[in-house]
Amino acid sequence: MTDMLIKLYEIKDDWQFLVKQQALGITIRKPIGPEKHSVIAWVSDHFGAAWASETDVALSNKPGTCFVALKDANIIGFACYDATALGFFGPIGVESSHRKNGTGRALMTACLLDMKLKGYGYAIVGAIQNADYYKNAVGALEIPDSSPGFYHSQIRASHPKIK
Repeated sequence: MTDMLIKLYEIKDDWQFLVKQQALGITIRKPIGPEKHSVIAWVSDHFGAAWASETDVALSNKPGTCFVALKDANIIGFACYDATALGFFGPIGVESSHRKNGTGRALMTACLLDMKLKGYGYAIVGAIQNADYYKNAVGALEIPDSSPGFYHSQIRASHPKIK
């Protein structure tokens, strides 16, 4: 799995994607402090302990570097950046029943625009499984010789409760 580079300076400063999600009854926003453990638990339940750990880091950053998608006050998706390393986008996940309506792309765009506003010129997406998605969505470029990449020495879970 390769890493990819996103040129943040080429992403338009257009937040209209939020309006499109609102028309579907979906709100995209950053969680507040009392929501931290609920968000982490949701990510753990839907996507596993590793992504929950990264989400915990993103929610602990000041300011936070995590966005959630909510429908009827329930979490249906999340996206983070600066969770594994500075300048890295991800993880990102949307509940399977809410995919294919632009929510994932909206979460990603919120993160990338937030990074751009902070002064980042580029974002890195590590260990990509679907390079075509990122190429088509944000013009991401594969980084040559980037596999196994940043995650090459990651500790592997050995506890039975950790996936």
